[in-house]
Amino acid sequence: MTEGVQSYKDLLVWQKGIQLVKLVYTVLQDFPKDEVFGLQSQMKRAAVSIPSNIAEGWGRSSKPNYIQFLRIARGSLFELETQLIIARELGFVGEVRYNELINLITEESKMLNAFIRTLSIA
Repeated sequence: MTEGVQSYKDLLVWQKGIQLVKLVYTVLQDFPKDEVFGLQSQMKRAAVSIPSNIAEGWGRSSKPNYIQFLRIARGSLFELETQLIIARELGFVGEVRYNELINLITEESKMLNAFIRTLSIA
């Protein structure tokens, strides 16, 4: 799919997505227990969806299909960002962790946008 890359696991954008999932799971440990099936569950699904869609798209047979899965990953990233903002507004996430996650989300967003753009013109 991209020159010199043997697997989706070699992609920095996928690796950054895994890093984001791990941080989300760490942050969610401090959420109120009554949020296990609410916002916490939604945030886990959105976070896991990001690297999962990058990987699934890699396995597709065409570049347009892959780009579509990258766009889905980007949508999940924006969903996670919105849920994080809600969590912050509700007081579930402290300022330091919030900023750490927002910075990682911003970085992942830039990487996804650049990757989509690169594949679109290649």
